[in-house]
Amino acid sequence: MASKSLVLLISDDQEYIRHIDKDEKKFAPEMNRLYESISNVYIPLLKMFESLEKDMIPFKIALVLSPSLCTLFCDPVVQRQYMTWLDRRIAFGKRELKNHKGDSKLVELIKFHLEKAQEDKLNFTSVFGQNILAKFFEYEKKGYVELLATCGTNIFLPHYADMEEILNAQVETGLYAHCTFFGEQPTGFWLPEMGYMPGIERVLRAYGVRYTVLDTRAFLFSNDEIEKGIFAPVECASDIVAFARDSRVDREVFGESGFASGGAYCDVNRDIAFELPLEALSDFFENGTARYASGFRYWSKSEKQYDIEVAEHQCQIDASSFVARKYAMLENAQSLLPESRIVSLVCTFSASRFAQNWIEGIEWLEHVFRCGSMLSFSSFKNILAEKEKLQHVRPYYSSTNGWGYGEALLTQKNDWMIRHVRKASERMVDLAERFPDDTGLKAHLLNVASRELMLAQSCGWANMLWEGNFPEYAAKRFNESIAAFTTVFESLGSNSVNTEWLTNLEAAHPIFPWINYRIFCKKK
Repeated sequence: MASKSLVLLISDDQEYIRHIDKDEKKFAPEMNRLYESISNVYIPLLKMFESLEKDMIPFKIALVLSPSLCTLFCDPVVQRQYMTWLDRRIAFGKRELKNHKGDSKLVELIKFHLEKAQEDKLNFTSVFGQNILAKFFEYEKKGYVELLATCGTNIFLPHYADMEEILNAQVETGLYAHCTFFGEQPTGFWLPEMGYMPGIERVLRAYGVRYTVLDTRAFLFSNDEIEKGIFAPVECASDIVAFARDSRVDREVFGESGFASGGAYCDVNRDIAFELPLEALSDFFENGTARYASGFRYWSKSEKQYDIEVAEHQCQIDASSFVARKYAMLENAQSLLPESRIVSLVCTFSASRFAQNWIEGIEWLEHVFRCGSMLSFSSFKNILAEKEKLQHVRPYYSSTNGWGYGEALLTQKNDWMIRHVRKASERMVDLAERFPDDTGLKAHLLNVASRELMLAQSCGWANMLWEGNFPEYAAKRFNESIAAFTTVFESLGSNSVNTEWLTNLEAAHPIFPWINYRIFCKKK
């Protein structure tokens, strides 16, 4: 009888957003998403690992930690700003306690959120030593976590299908960054936005990648008849193995009637910082800045006062329901595929959706592991180790962005970006070919141009415009990177450069300090 394996994967899509001010205590609202991800996803994940390991609950999980996220995690400036952000929350919570000391139920909620902020600071500083990545790598070494690499930035690869040099540069940068942060060469690779187009397999295989994950559409819309549906990996061109994700998970977890929408859970949109008058928030917000979440939320999604114990109980119920659904799917697949030694199902989750939509999400995930004894939680590597014969398939173009094909990246709000970044990409390839052996200041300039181009290539800016998530900031950052690239391009033509400008730019964007512009050269 075939074994039933469930693979759970959490991916991040964090943009390289870094704010520098002479006063490091001055807070930029656009950084809030990163800090909420640390507090609501990454620290809870590490605490979950610790709890499950202590109770000897078997678990395995795959993680995609992008180069942008890893760089921000390791940045001393960002680390100090995160602690300042927590200090603000703690101070705000203490003031809330004073303001509502006559309401016992509300005081209980305020204490809950306040203690969460205090515990986050203790964990980040004393328990993890401000080194979150080291803790994740520790669990990877223990066999609980499987780390997949991804591109240098959150590029939508199908937009560059005709530019192999760009594909090579992004994949190579992502793999090198992974080795830099974790000290080992990965065999799995995550395509940003799960953007797949035929031909990317050749690039991945050239860099030693063994497997990736595709959207369900890539399997089901293939011209080949998929023998085992989404319940087994397949082999693509260049011997790359592809796993299909279960696309129903998005709807089951984050849909209108999904688990995350349950009435017992905290309403993240009703943060008290959006409801109090501005004069009552003068100590929390900088003058003239946009409002951002304080972390103090007192209402559930059913518009009742949030009840911590009710929400925790609902987490257990929903986790049990999720496990039962996946078990039933695998049972059915097993009955239809009696000759297979293993049937598997891949469930993917976005870290940002946990952080922004469901603060109990990681707690729910822990209960999934605790009540999932009927299932075998596995990793991609373990499934491939079974060495079962794989069907050869030609997957179909697909993505998780938009309605399945990346449509949200080319709308009236953001389609103006692509012409600028593709032109800059063409110029970068040309520059790399024209100056293959340069050193000194010219090579320095070319490396800066490479870094700024890769930042501009991230589709996260287009997503922010589409979603209305700090759209002015997204447009500004994109334009700054394109302008910086153009300045380098013109400086190389005029043989002159403003060294002060160059120094300031490198200080603002210290990502990929080891980058070599020759990654954009045509491969011989």
